Amino acid sequence: MLIETSAPTRVDLAGGTIDIPPLFLFHEGASTVNFAVSMRAYCTIETRDDSRILLRSIDQNQEFEIALDDIDSLKNEPRLELLSKLVYFFKPEVGFTMTTRSEAPAGAGLAGSSTLNIACIGALNKLVGDRYTPDRFIPIAAAVECQVIKVPTGYQDYYSAQYGGVSSIHFGPAGMHREAVDCDTDTLERRIAICYTGEPRNSGTNNWEITKRHIDGDKEIHEIFDGIRDTAVDARNALLKNDWDAVGTVLKNAFPRRKRLSPNITTPQMDHLIQTAIDNGAIAAKVCGAGGGGCIAFYCEDGRRGDVEAALAAQDGAKVLDWTLANDGLVISVS
Repeated sequence: MLIETSAPTRVDLAGGTIDIPPLFLFHEGASTVNFAVSMRAYCTIETRDDSRILLRSIDQNQEFEIALDDIDSLKNEPRLELLSKLVYFFKPEVGFTMTTRSEAPAGAGLAGSSTLNIACIGALNKLVGDRYTPDRFIPIAAAVECQVIKVPTGYQDYYSAQYGGVSSIHFGPAGMHREAVDCDTDTLERRIAICYTGEPRNSGTNNWEITKRHIDGDKEIHEIFDGIRDTAVDARNALLKNDWDAVGTVLKNAFPRRKRLSPNITTPQMDHLIQTAIDNGAIAAKVCGAGGGGCIAFYCEDGRRGDVEAALAAQDGAKVLDWTLANDGLVISVS
């Protein structure tokens, strides 16, 4: 049997970090807004005739093999830890080779690990005979990723990976639900440039420090998170109305608030790239993920995306990413 899956990465437009439990419980109406992009994560599983499991990551240039009878050893296996813990969770009863790769740069802040998580869950679940219904994929992904990074993980990234498109994910005491945002996606594509800064990032560190401050009752953090919630609400409303001037205003006003969360949100390289983009037709910058490196999405004046991309491409270390909106979420094929 050959199982092939893929899932899209994402750009988080508004509301990031508030999706980490239990933070959203303290901000009524909490939500995030994101859109899936065409840089996908892939997982391939091919069953074998022997009783061996081979795990291989093309991106990390790493692989290792164990006997099927030793599957319990994957619980605490440090090599390819996410893949190992997922295989341990599903405990397949046949030998197989599992290969993963991603089109997004390492440490890009585009939810690469969460996206790969969903792609692997889709493949492993198919391998074990559809043990879980798709509505269970996101809770499983969040639980296993928390075991890997050892701090609470946000939920929004799994929704873009599983469902694709433009999304507003709503959080509250009753749970979480995704709303598909019906907006002019051609305009969205035309007005957003994505640049990889050349500096990988570490989301767990920034988000955990912020989470601890929030739980400890830091009044400034609570105020900032109220603003983050309001930004997501305003961004959703502007997109639904296709009010692109309002979208620009919301994102422009959100950036200073986001920087107040941590001194590590941007680096000197990122600040330089942001100023370069603003000087060449960008209205607003949105640091992707937790910041501290990775990618920046720029909302551009209409017709100026090309100017912004050209200016960024000329900067040392920066790489402009080619992308389109991904309407398809998790895709699974079996042959």
